[in-house]
Amino acid sequence: MDFHLIIVGAGPAGLCLARALRDSGLRICLIEQQSLDALQHPAFDGREIALTQHSAALLRSLGLWPLLGDANIAPLKDALVIDGGVGTRQSRMTISHALSTQPELGFLVANHHIRRAAFEAAMAEGPGQPTLRCGEQVTRIQTDAHSAQLTLSSGETLTSALVVAADSRHSSTRRAMGIAADMHDHGRTMLVCNMTHALPHHETAWEWFDHGQTLALLPMNPCPQTGLPRSSVVLTLPSQALQPLMDLPEDAFNREMTQRFGGLLGPMTLASTRHAYPLVGVWARRLVAQRFAVVGDAAVGMHPVTAHGFNLGLRSIEALSGALIRAQQRGQDIASPELLARYQRTHQRASRGLYMATHALATLYTSEQTPARVLRQVLVQAGERFTPFKRLVAGSLTGLR
Repeated sequence: MDFHLIIVGAGPAGLCLARALRDSGLRICLIEQQSLDALQHPAFDGREIALTQHSAALLRSLGLWPLLGDANIAPLKDALVIDGGVGTRQSRMTISHALSTQPELGFLVANHHIRRAAFEAAMAEGPGQPTLRCGEQVTRIQTDAHSAQLTLSSGETLTSALVVAADSRHSSTRRAMGIAADMHDHGRTMLVCNMTHALPHHETAWEWFDHGQTLALLPMNPCPQTGLPRSSVVLTLPSQALQPLMDLPEDAFNREMTQRFGGLLGPMTLASTRHAYPLVGVWARRLVAQRFAVVGDAAVGMHPVTAHGFNLGLRSIEALSGALIRAQQRGQDIASPELLARYQRTHQRASRGLYMATHALATLYTSEQTPARVLRQVLVQAGERFTPFKRLVAGSLTGLR
């Protein structure tokens, strides 16, 4: 065969899988439709990733952590949940790092920095360096008991023992293998950007369920140019209501966001480009097929309300890479039905409860119906008073429970 393993998609998930397998002795090929320059120098896309302590440990083991750069890693000490609008009856729940065993709940790193570090770690010259095919798309995939065959847009055909799809929650490779996925379009769009503000964020992440909008604030390191506090700001609105904000002149946008945050951070100033993403949750009904598996968002695409999307993707990398390394060391088939079935059970067990809870939470906290408003106020108030629950949430946020 041409390769032991072909990974479709050289995003963070595909690159992290390739890096995890570099010392395994497996011949690996990465197929990516983007250009080499886009992979080496990924552009800012607005997304800031909240990493759990467990994910940070995984990135350290893969050699990505020092490549991120200390200036690009911001600590997340505490989390604040707010329900209700300014001037109305609000409920608040604070999750402190003191409830966990760690000095912080997690870390915040921009997605483009993770992509850059993952590329550098996976593609560093030396033994085990994967083969990279850029500017290519998979036009056909078929598998049998002995191998997998992929036809590329260039007309070339490649064979391998196993194919892994890491090509986003809308994976065309997953679909081509006949794996159905349940998709939930929340009918809302997320605007993300970086903003500086006059008042400190105290390294606290906010999740604010206001009336008619959801606001999130992820604390970043101070702005290197001005020294002002800086945060990643996330505004979620019904899709048709978001575009006018994207089109506002910068001064008007600053005033609008300052008002939407109720002036709690003082005057706010745009410090990056603005980006919009529709909110669509995805649950692949199966994670494997004959000589085929899915990882990352191709397996489970999470709503960002609980900030577990990329963290869950890393767990899929951890589970699959461990199984492949053990099989290779024992001289076993890396795509045996038994191995793939174990991977599916492991990752579905790790993700099903979290996916369903996140979906329920997102549905409850975006509803404007009176019963939903009352229920979520009650839940936040009860959570604030019940320390064992907050300790459980803190453990979940660190990824260590």
